[in-house]
Amino acid sequence: MNDTLQLPIDITQIQELIPHRYPFLLVDKVVELDVDTKQIVCQKNVSYNEPYFQGHFPGRPIMPGVLIIEALAQAGGVMTQLTLGRDAQSKLFYMVKVENARFNKQVIPGDVLMLHVQMKRLIRNMGWYYGEARVNGEVVASAEVMCAGAKG
Repeated sequence: MNDTLQLPIDITQIQELIPHRYPFLLVDKVVELDVDTKQIVCQKNVSYNEPYFQGHFPGRPIMPGVLIIEALAQAGGVMTQLTLGRDAQSKLFYMVKVENARFNKQVIPGDVLMLHVQMKRLIRNMGWYYGEARVNGEVVASAEVMCAGAKG
């Protein structure tokens, strides 16, 4: 971990940590990081200009729940990279399992999604995370996510 880490971590620095790019980079900023407890809070600004709103749903745009879960997984990936001192050129990790996903409220353009993620455990090439996505402090979605390193 870089001892000179300054918060917030912006989009340019996030792109140095994980390989995702527009339109699939779903973390805009890191606002909190606790290396000791392995917790991170990231921000996703939900904008009407995002391509999925064209079809989900015309006239009533709603952020797809699977993308909220993906955003939580990406926040977990950013945390893992920061705590292990790795970057986007490191081994790729893929989401391999989602459990106990809950969707409590719709997320719409203009919302600021706060992604609260805690690493439950890291074993060899697998990370297990619990995440909550919040808007204005209210939990809108939550899930446990497992990510595993690519073989080869």
